[in-house]
Amino acid sequence: MRTLLVWCFLLACAPAWAQSGQQRARAAGSDLVGTPAPRLVLKTIDGQTLDLGRLYGKQAVYLKFWATWCVPCREQMPHLERTFEQAGPNLAVIAINAGFDDTLADVQRYRRELGLKMPIVLDDGTLGQAFRLRVTPQHIVIGRDGRIQYVGHLADARLDAALAAAQAPAATVADAKGAPVDLPPIGIGDRVPALAASTLDGAPFRLRDGGRPTVLAFLSPWCETYLDGKRAGARPALAASCRAAREQVDALAQRHPDVRWLGVASGLWATPGELREYRKAYGVTIPLTLDAAGTWFRAFRVMHVPTLLLIDRQGRLARRLEGVGPQFEAELKALSAP
Repeated sequence: MRTLLVWCFLLACAPAWAQSGQQRARAAGSDLVGTPAPRLVLKTIDGQTLDLGRLYGKQAVYLKFWATWCVPCREQMPHLERTFEQAGPNLAVIAINAGFDDTLADVQRYRRELGLKMPIVLDDGTLGQAFRLRVTPQHIVIGRDGRIQYVGHLADARLDAALAAAQAPAATVADAKGAPVDLPPIGIGDRVPALAASTLDGAPFRLRDGGRPTVLAFLSPWCETYLDGKRAGARPALAASCRAAREQVDALAQRHPDVRWLGVASGLWATPGELREYRKAYGVTIPLTLDAAGTWFRAFRVMHVPTLLLIDRQGRLARRLEGVGPQFEAELKALSAP
């Protein structure tokens, strides 16, 4: 009877529940996104050992927390099964039963009933604590660089975009042998690091490539909207600065096709899907990449948006601007001069 009442409540409140679930998941993951994922060893209900630490650096990892009594979990199971079946060698898919009000027998019966094929782990609370489980389902997407890229509740376009982005080669800073390094501060005149990333459209962007001037525009896709207005905590001056930078960069990119442009979006409170929405809403024409792991922001010690970096033909940092101004185009012309 108790189970029936829970199901009826969830079904009756589905729209509000879904919205609340997404908010709770995003809040729980707000300071997880961009951090290294826990290197835990898991045991599946079939006795298989899964070492997450050994997967990082080789595969993206998708963990879905769920419960047998959870209505939206059951509704989303076809999406999980399809993701597992279509996953290639770059993605590991693992179903994590939350272990709350569920037994091993419950999970085994549920697997038989739905015909689930992916690895299933029955959590003892360790994983829930490590990934700040607050709702079911809760989706955790970990990039190939071993950093958490997305936390959410809904099986929607944002989750699909996060799964696709997580499988792309990670932007890295490495030494000659390919080992990650901690870069010293990059000053004016210093050679920029050998960073690489994929744009929203899947095109590769290598910082040391092309022999042309390059502009990196560091941004946040929610700066113009979330920080605008009169609510508590609003910063309309910063929102206006983000808007002015976007407009000036886009206009200058049209007038200076000889310059390479890349918008580098912070992964804080942003997903690939949300970055696409930003691009569409404002008609942004320059290539964009989501720096989900914070690699580019850390490499250049960028702590504020908007920040613009001008790099000369020789790959050296020529100018650093926080915001924009009338001198920007003159400096671009100087960089572009033969």
